[in-house]
Order: sequence, then structure tokens, then C-alpha cells
Amino acid sequence: MPQDDINRQAFKEEAYDLLGELESALLELEENPQDQELIDRVFRAMHTVKGSGAMFGFDDIATFTHDVETAFDKVRGGEIPVTRELLDLTLRARDHILELLDDTTGTRAGSASAKEIIAGLRRLSGAPCAAVAAPAGAAPLPAEPGEPTDDTTPGDADAVTYRIRFRPGRDILHCGASPLALLAELRELGMSQVAAHIGEVPPLSELDPEGCYVWWDVILSTDKGEDAIRDVFIFVEDDCEVTIQVIDTLGALEGDTTYKRLGEILVERGDIAADDLRRVLGEQPRLGDLLTEAGVVSREQVESALAEQTAVRRIRKDRDEQATASSIRVAADKLDDLVDLVGELVIVQAQISQMVSTRGDQALTALAEELERLSDELRDSTLSVRMLPIGTTFSKFRRLVRDLSAELGKQIELRTKGAETELDKTVIERLNDPLVHLLRNSIDHGVEPPDARRAAGKDPCGEILLSAEHSGGEVVITIRDDGKGMDPAALRAKGVERGLIAKDADLSDKELFALIFAPGFSTAHKVTSVSGRGVGMDVVKRGIDALRGSIDVDSKKGEGTTITVRLPLTLAIIDGLQVQVQDEFYVVPLTLVEECVELIQTPEERRREQQVMNLRGSIVPYLRLRDWFDIPGDPPEIEQIVVTGVEGQRVGIVVDHVIGEHQTVIKTLGRVYRDVQGLSGATIKGDGSMALILDVPRLVRIAAEARA
Repeated sequence: MPQDDINRQAFKEEAYDLLGELESALLELEENPQDQELIDRVFRAMHTVKGSGAMFGFDDIATFTHDVETAFDKVRGGEIPVTRELLDLTLRARDHILELLDDTTGTRAGSASAKEIIAGLRRLSGAPCAAVAAPAGAAPLPAEPGEPTDDTTPGDADAVTYRIRFRPGRDILHCGASPLALLAELRELGMSQVAAHIGEVPPLSELDPEGCYVWWDVILSTDKGEDAIRDVFIFVEDDCEVTIQVIDTLGALEGDTTYKRLGEILVERGDIAADDLRRVLGEQPRLGDLLTEAGVVSREQVESALAEQTAVRRIRKDRDEQATASSIRVAADKLDDLVDLVGELVIVQAQISQMVSTRGDQALTALAEELERLSDELRDSTLSVRMLPIGTTFSKFRRLVRDLSAELGKQIELRTKGAETELDKTVIERLNDPLVHLLRNSIDHGVEPPDARRAAGKDPCGEILLSAEHSGGEVVITIRDDGKGMDPAALRAKGVERGLIAKDADLSDKELFALIFAPGFSTAHKVTSVSGRGVGMDVVKRGIDALRGSIDVDSKKGEGTTITVRLPLTLAIIDGLQVQVQDEFYVVPLTLVEECVELIQTPEERRREQQVMNLRGSIVPYLRLRDWFDIPGDPPEIEQIVVTGVEGQRVGIVVDHVIGEHQTVIKTLGRVYRDVQGLSGATIKGDGSMALILDVPRLVRIAAEARA
């Protein structure tokens, strides 16, 4: 791939992350409109998208983002407030930038939607509305006076911070030079802070209107170098006093986020003698006020020094945060390849360990054990690289709840908990659609409109809690709303009407709740654009099953509904229990296994149609793997039952022998096994032979349907 394409692709990947960050910050800002840190986060995200977009040829994005950034710059400066309208427009702008990123035709730039967004932002920010987004290919708008340039921010790794004292000659205006123009040019080099000294301005009666009595201190952070700064003053250097000092570099901040004290800065600048400083310090503790009162420095000099102190501390803090959060970006497919290779290594390691165990050689055994230890560490490290906090997807759901509740005329607050809970990236990607559907159902069917909630004695604003937490080897995701809940009687009536259950069937509430996962099942009285067709919950169920997870529903009429999703941490390597039937080997996911017990039966007992056992007073149904997969041969006199927990029920799986735990590298089954029910994959054992991985939930469900 050409280098330009690589850079553009890298920008797009970064931009996707930034737009996710932007959406998250905007939604948080809606709840805390005065939070300056959130406003800065929004501004930084847009500033980076604009600057990087222009750098890599995405001029349409840079041009469009410039107007959005300008509006938020005024928010940052306190000129306009954070309002719902501003956030709506900015969220739409974020969506439009996403469209521009994915647009391969170049037709989205300058669209009616873009013009409407820009016009709205310009109206809110008080800017002229005549101009709108430029068409694709146009150059980015020039930076406004005083605005930092795109490629230099306080946290840039290569930026150096300078202290510049610019004292123009009294007659500089006579030669046509403009100090303000020089300062503006200086500010274009990077992030700057300027302090003016006006203490030398004489009384009006003595004032020469063509004289320059003001001088400036500038703190400039730039990666352009000292020569670029001196070039600014190249035509006036004979008429001015210009001093340039480096006061901060990347290396200077290591291990130190503080900066010099005020007195140190003043002494270093030559504004005060060290003896004067010590003398004044000995008199009073408040240095700034004392120095001013003592007349050794002016108030402007103190404020200038304080500004320098604040600016450099902020710069160092920003750099330190960036250094702490430094990371590298790796393509997802490379991580997938790495996990595949580690899986192969785990298999080979198991084969070596099995072979060494038959040799009885102590030296080889020690080496095999060391190889196993390293292999386990490498496996854990590699899998951890693929783990992402599930909170990366939560901002999408906040946006979903915000927009959909507004569309339906409801007031709903989404609370999230456990955003730091980590899951395999593949699981997170495939979990998105089921969670979106569950949330849409909660918004549409669960939470009532404000009037209905008031009538029921509830807060007119409903609440949905989306939480995630680790539980053993699983992640448990819960969606809980405080809406009207489900009516078991209505579910029963609908189930009977659709022929899913018998009229006199004795079902618990939990079993009735499970009817919502039947294809086409819906109790909605009308079909809306959101839901009501009975299509979706069965798809959710299949999606969760495909992730080897489970889903459970609990509800109380009038109080709300809770949906619990349990998922494995990863889809790549799992802990399994290896079992044997005749000459075939199978793996049961260890997270489902509760215990193993012996089963001793006579041939007559084996032929009974009723396959249940009494396990310490509890009736547990079981199925024979030998019968299910039609495996020929006679079972041993003493069989084993692997008792599993599936969807809140205990079900036994009868096998010939239980081999033991097995580190299972999951391999996809080929087309030959596509129609075989109850299998989710395969793995390679230590001796090189294959074992099939059981899809226990589906196996149990199909067996139950067959018996019914």
C-alpha cells in the first residue's frame, strides 16, 4: 500500500476514535454544561480532527470542522453557553464528519444538511451566516488571529516552550512597523500566552501619540525552533530589544510536573535581584503582593510571571498525561493472526507435554514444564491485548437513548456502571447489535411516557441502568428499566393464541417471560418504526447464543424489567472439560460445568424413555451423548454424568469417561459439520487428534423441543 494511503488510513482510524470521544464528551457535557474540562475535551477532539484532516488531504472535513470548532472556541471562552440546541447541532456535525470519513464518492461535502448545521452554529455563535461549508477539495479556512495553529498544541511531544521578551523601541511606529502584527505572527507559530506591560505609559499631557510605550512578555510553545521566532523580528531587530529563552523542553519535564516559583522566575528574568527577593521574603509570606508593594516589580510583571508559571505547569501536565497514556495502534487483523499463532503454540506445547510424559526423562520433563509456563504466560498476555473496556461502546448507547426517547416523547436517563469491565474485542463487536435492540425495546415497551409515570406515582423521568461486571470466567451485562414491566397473563394469552403453549400448560413466570424470544412473538398492540413486529428478540437470542452466552429475563408488573446477559470473556481460547464416548472426544465449556457424578444402570434402565436422575433430592434431566450423536458400541458399566447449568436449569450429559480439564483452542468447524446440531467448534488435543466442542445450551434446547 502506498505511504499516502497508509497515512490516510491511519488518520481515519484515529478519527473514528476521536469522534467516539467527541460523542461521549458531548453527552457528558449535556449533564454537566459548566464542566470546563469536558468543553476542553470537545474542543481538543475537533481541533485534532481538523488539523490532521487537513494534513492528510481530507480538506472537506477540515473545512467543515473549522466552523464547529469556532463555535466551541467561543464556548470555551465563555462567550456562548452550552445549550441543548448547540449540543444537538454538534452531535449532528459529528455524524456528518463520520459520513465524510466513509464517503468514497465525495458527494457529501457541501450537502444541505451540512449547510444547515453550519448556519445553525454560526447563528448561535453570532458569526455571519453568509458563508457555508465549502465544497470538497477546498482549502481549510485560515486560522483566526490569535488562534493556535493546527499542528502545535501544548502537549505536542516536539514542542519547546520559550520565554520571549519583546520591548519595541520608542520610535518603532515611525518606521511603519506594527508590534501587534509581529505578535500575531508570533502566535501563529504555536500556543502562546501574551502579557502586556503598560507601566511606562506616561500621563496624557506627556504622551507622544506616535511613540510606543508598551512592551510584552510572550510564553510560546512551538516545534518551529528558535530561528523561526527570530525571523518574526528580522526586520525590526535593530529597533527592538528581543530576548528569547528556552524554559521548557520534553526532557525537562520527566518526573516533574511542577514549575519554578514566582521569585525564581522574576530573578531569572532579571526583574529583581536575588538579594531583594530574599529580603522581601523575610518580611512577608505573600510574595506577589509584597513584591508589588515593595516596588521592585510592577503588578504587570507579577501577573506576567504568574501567567508563565501557570502556562508551563499546564503544558507539562498535558505532556505528562500524554506520556502516561502513550500507546501504539495495531491493526485488528494482526492481533487476530497473533492469537491464532498463540493457539497453535498452545496445541504444540500440549503435544510436547504429552509426549514427554511417556518418556520418563527428568530433563525433558523440566523443559516441558518450563515451556508450558511460558506458553501460558504468552497466551494470557496475548489475550489481554485483545481485551477492551466495554465502556467504549457505552457512548453509542447514551446517544441512542437520548435521541430515541426524544423521538418518542419520553424522558429517560441512561445510567451506566462497570464501563471499565473488559471483554474480548470480538465479543464487544458482535454484542453491539443485541444490546442496541434490547435498549430500543426498553425505551419503546418498557419505560412509560411522562404522563403515565406520573399517574402511576413514578418520577416522570424513567431510568435505564446498563451495567457490566465480571463474574467468575464470565461477564454479566444487565439492562434494567423502571418501566411498566411485563404481564405474565398477557404473555400466556399471546403464547396460547400463537400455539406456542397449551392452554392448560403449567408454566412459571420465568418460562412465560422466555416466550418473548420466540420468532414473531409480540404483545404490542401497534407496530411502530421502533418495534412491535415481533422481530428482534429471537435475533438477540441467536446472537447471544452464537457468542456462547446466555440471556435471562426477570420482570415485575409495574416495577420494571431486568435482562441479564452472560458472556464468555473470549472466543479464542477457553477452559474446557474433556469427555469421551467410545472413541470420540468432546469438550464441555468449563463455565457451564457444575459437577460430575457416576451413573450406574442396568440395560433395562437405560432403555427407559424417562431420562432423569435424583441428585441429592433434586430431579435432574439428562441426555446421552452416545444416543444424540448415534455413536455405535456398548456403554461402560459405570457411566459419568456431567451436570451443567444452562439458563437457570440443571441438565446432565451422560458420557463414558471424564478425561479432565483441557485448554481449548477453538477452531471453526467446516461445512461438513454445518448441519450438525449441538456443536460449536473443534479443538486439537495434545496427541494431535481432534475433539468437538459441545454447544450445550443449543443441545439442551433442541433435546427439550424434541421431547415436547
